Amino acid sequence: MSESSQPAAIPAKEPFQKTIDGKKTDLFVLKNNNNVQVAITNYGGRVVSLIVPDKNGKMIDVVNGFDNVDDYTKGGDTYFGALIGRYGNRIAKGKFTLDGKQYTLAINNPPNALHGGPKGFSRVVWDAKQLSANQLELTYRAKDGEEGYPGNLDVKVIYTLTGSNDLEIDYEAKTDKKTVINLTNHTFFNLNGEGSGTINDHILQIFADRYTPVDSTLIPTGKLEPVEGTPFDFRNPTAIGARINDKHQQLKYGMGYDHNFVIADKKSTALKRVASVEGDKSGVVMDVLSKEPGIQFYGGNFLDGSHTLKNGTKDEHRTAFCLETQHFPDSPNQAAFPTTTLSPGETYKTTTVYKFTVK
Repeated sequence: MSESSQPAAIPAKEPFQKTIDGKKTDLFVLKNNNNVQVAITNYGGRVVSLIVPDKNGKMIDVVNGFDNVDDYTKGGDTYFGALIGRYGNRIAKGKFTLDGKQYTLAINNPPNALHGGPKGFSRVVWDAKQLSANQLELTYRAKDGEEGYPGNLDVKVIYTLTGSNDLEIDYEAKTDKKTVINLTNHTFFNLNGEGSGTINDHILQIFADRYTPVDSTLIPTGKLEPVEGTPFDFRNPTAIGARINDKHQQLKYGMGYDHNFVIADKKSTALKRVASVEGDKSGVVMDVLSKEPGIQFYGGNFLDGSHTLKNGTKDEHRTAFCLETQHFPDSPNQAAFPTTTLSPGETYKTTTVYKFTVK
């Protein structure tokens, strides 16, 4: 499908209004006074559409997604737009120990556990409450033992679309038993517009001077390596694909970029700018602000054109990217990494902001 001259539109609500696992799903639309809109379904808390102006004032949808809930429920999960939990990213061999007790998780990314399990938080129906025209609250209780994790975990996520075109995601959680937690959002972006071709010419900056190299199964080795002199140095604005074909062992392991960048050594409470991306054709700039110690940059290496997106195009190889704010992968098994343990009486709180402007 060729690029339409028509401005992008939010999908119809009706194909999202179903009953799944006895709970009703829907599509919720957030709007501001700049004609910016975000569509979110409570199935997996997924961002379905995010419509922003490009440098010419044309409204474009910068998020990969489907125009109906059924496509999100099908197998071969892409995690398009999803809220990820109880533990985002990988846990080695699906095992971790807490207070001397070993917990076993499903191996859904052999030989490891990925993104909270086969169902995780991305395939459940969240309770939804639209608080205002620009704010949506989602809540979910993950039961003790669900997906192998200990503790009843009560999670609240608030999506806010601000008047300055920021999509803010506020996460909060409490548990009744010591557990591990690492929440994130897995939206796939193309800042030239969904289905508009490669993201390798997007200009990326990540404000990190170290990253966590991985083994062949994408589990961190435990080292924090300097980015300097490697294809992982995005401290200055660089085209995503500029070094994608470098003969570097880490790029071989990840089939490209699929790595955690170190923002901080320990838990931080300050919201700071951690990454920035510019669409090379659209002039759309997305800044990422986060309180998390890490950010996973994924360059769409495993997209293969097997899904038809809401605008009729395919999710071809490297036509979208993710910037997932997070604690480091496999932290429950790596004592030197910032802790992901949450105890009763504590409140897990973190915020991520995707800030949209034009250049």
